[in-house]
Amino acid sequence: MGLPSNTLDRHAAAEAANDLLLRHHTITEPTVFQLLGLEWDLLPGVYAPNLTQSAALYGEWVPYPIGGTFCEIGCGTGYIAVLAALRGCERVTAIDISPHAVRNTDLNAHRHGVADRITAYWWHMFPPVTEASLYDVIFWNSNFVDGAAKDNADLSHALFDPGYESHAAFFSQAGDHLHPGGRLFLGFADLGDHRRLVEVADRHGWEALVVRLASSESPWGLIFFQLVEFTRRGA
Repeated sequence: MGLPSNTLDRHAAAEAANDLLLRHHTITEPTVFQLLGLEWDLLPGVYAPNLTQSAALYGEWVPYPIGGTFCEIGCGTGYIAVLAALRGCERVTAIDISPHAVRNTDLNAHRHGVADRITAYWWHMFPPVTEASLYDVIFWNSNFVDGAAKDNADLSHALFDPGYESHAAFFSQAGDHLHPGGRLFLGFADLGDHRRLVEVADRHGWEALVVRLASSESPWGLIFFQLVEFTRRGA
């Protein structure tokens, strides 16, 4: 199926994201949370998966290539990267623009005994192309709110992408990092702009297809969470 129409207007989406950002400000000490039956470390200043309904969905929805290679962009706590290793991926790369997130991912990789298969990088999007930076699956739970946060906290980049500049960088680079037959996915929601996402992807030669979909009530209205797969146009 294609991307559904947005159920939230732009103002409601921004308010919901800013509220989530404020909830993150209350996390001032390292803590542990539970998700998908496992315990995870969480450091202050890192996106907290336990504060959103989508985290568990993406953890179950992402197709982890058993015996293959996996890359998570915007890894945050690294729970997706760790799950990829736990579910059989041979080599996992986790990338985040925040050094706190890279440290958090390392903590969770060690907590779950998969540090030998996970490499976390402090980088924006993808590192230079090498044989070691080619993957069978790439996933990004993107910062899909098209606008600016009410404050300039470092964590705002996890939720807000003014002008979808980060999305444009993602689509312009991702194809160079996929093995032949590799698959590209985004975690997306009604807090994002579906129309703009399709436009940006199309500009770089990608077509969008929603492969998983779930809805959740919120104070701002019904929110749809999606796992979106992108394929090269004409492939």
